[in-house]
Amino acid sequence: MIGSLAIVLHAHLPWVRHPEHDRFLEEYWLYEAVAECYLPLLRRMRGWDQDRVDWKLTLGVTPTLVAMWSDPLLRSRTERYLTERRELARSECERTMLLPELHSVARFHADFYEQVWEEWTACGGDLVRAFDAWARTGRLELLGGPATHPLLPLLASEPASLRAQLSLGLREHERHFGNRPPGLWLPECAWTPALETPLIAHGVRHAVLETHGILQGSPPSPTAVFLPVRSPGGLTFFGRDPGSARQVWSRQGGYPGDPRYREFHCDLADEAEWESVSRFLSGAGVRSPSGLKYHRVTGGTGEKAWYDRRAALQAVQEHAVHFLSHRQQQLQQAAAALTRPPVVVAPYDAELLGHWWFEGPEFLDHVMRQASHFGIVPETLSGVSANNRNPWVSQPAESSWGAGGHLGVWLHPSNADLQPRLRSAGSKMVSVARMATAASDSRGPLFQDWARKAGRELLLAQASDWPFLIRMGTAESYARQRVEGHLNAFECLARAVLKGGEVGGEPSPDQRLPGEGFPEPDLQCWTQ
Repeated sequence: MIGSLAIVLHAHLPWVRHPEHDRFLEEYWLYEAVAECYLPLLRRMRGWDQDRVDWKLTLGVTPTLVAMWSDPLLRSRTERYLTERRELARSECERTMLLPELHSVARFHADFYEQVWEEWTACGGDLVRAFDAWARTGRLELLGGPATHPLLPLLASEPASLRAQLSLGLREHERHFGNRPPGLWLPECAWTPALETPLIAHGVRHAVLETHGILQGSPPSPTAVFLPVRSPGGLTFFGRDPGSARQVWSRQGGYPGDPRYREFHCDLADEAEWESVSRFLSGAGVRSPSGLKYHRVTGGTGEKAWYDRRAALQAVQEHAVHFLSHRQQQLQQAAAALTRPPVVVAPYDAELLGHWWFEGPEFLDHVMRQASHFGIVPETLSGVSANNRNPWVSQPAESSWGAGGHLGVWLHPSNADLQPRLRSAGSKMVSVARMATAASDSRGPLFQDWARKAGRELLLAQASDWPFLIRMGTAESYARQRVEGHLNAFECLARAVLKGGEVGGEPSPDQRLPGEGFPEPDLQCWTQ
């Protein structure tokens, strides 16, 4: 074997729980990802195990996603979504009976949702337990994460909020999966050296960085990103391989843009006669996405051709071979210059595989099954780290995998108003926590309850998703509403504590908080 391939999938969605509505459009982000990404991934792992494939994979699962997976309300709504999609696919098979090209695609979708349903029932709708079971085999490594996916460099000057994010995130991982994860997914791969000490204090041992974080380290690593480096304090860092990133991510020439793949943007909900689909898709205020897409990418902006499943699977096979042959060449070249076996670290958003790139799970399946034919060993980050003794010591440079390689997306004029408000709330939270914990009379438990809820709302407001969506113009109004909702709830709860529960200052007993259902942080994070 010439080297190893560490594929790292980052599974994350922001907190999108809306119990005040029977159906809410943004909750479909979760349902779609469960159907198109997480359940197909579980199916692939089961297949690898049955066929004795020598597979290894690293999966970062954020606390917000884990909380939604395990939430009873969202689980029941996810099951409703899957049930409706099965019924819709069957209905489409009947509707397209006399339209051969469409009927073939409808039949495929019906089979797909039956397989998804089988996987859902096999795990009892409990994705946490399902992924935990694979992690216990040693073939799947689970990475932890801060509580709500904040940009950690922006919290480096707020030690209390940073402690709360790390403490709650790692506590929740341990509560759900039974152990403290050795590795942490840094949201947006964002790093600054000021994070080293707090990460070490929370038991973090390794993480992934963007390429230039390693290449511009001090001193730069002589092995580029083909071997991990160790920071002066003892953290192990893996650098993202730019070649494998371009082949999968690039809009110009990346695999998902192949004209044979299923087109993401052409959904049945936007094309069908409303009377034929309304009973499956209505109720969220607008036409909710159907999950059934009849077109392939085709190319250009003109009329799209019908999806051809056989052609798509042929493209998957070709791209998997292309991907592995390029990794083989990279590893061979690197091995000639190294004294230890090199590694290619390939991190991707998990939702890319299956949701944005529908055939992504099949691509991953081919890569795992064929890697050994190219002299490549799939490995986890922990496995690579264990095999890499006496690594090069370097302090990685400030970096992220956002546009431009730094934090410009989250500090853009379109969202520039958010960070000062979040910092102000973070400072106020310190006072709130101290006053609540100092209360020694009968009001103490009530104040502490309010303070914990205020801390939860603050953490949810700090999520990197909201400024990102605002900058990208994607669900901008929703993102604004979420930040405003969390900050308004925080201010109400904080005011109640700081005013000592004066009449008119306390929250309404029946007030619904946007963070309801998400775990609450420990107040001591803000009082240390």
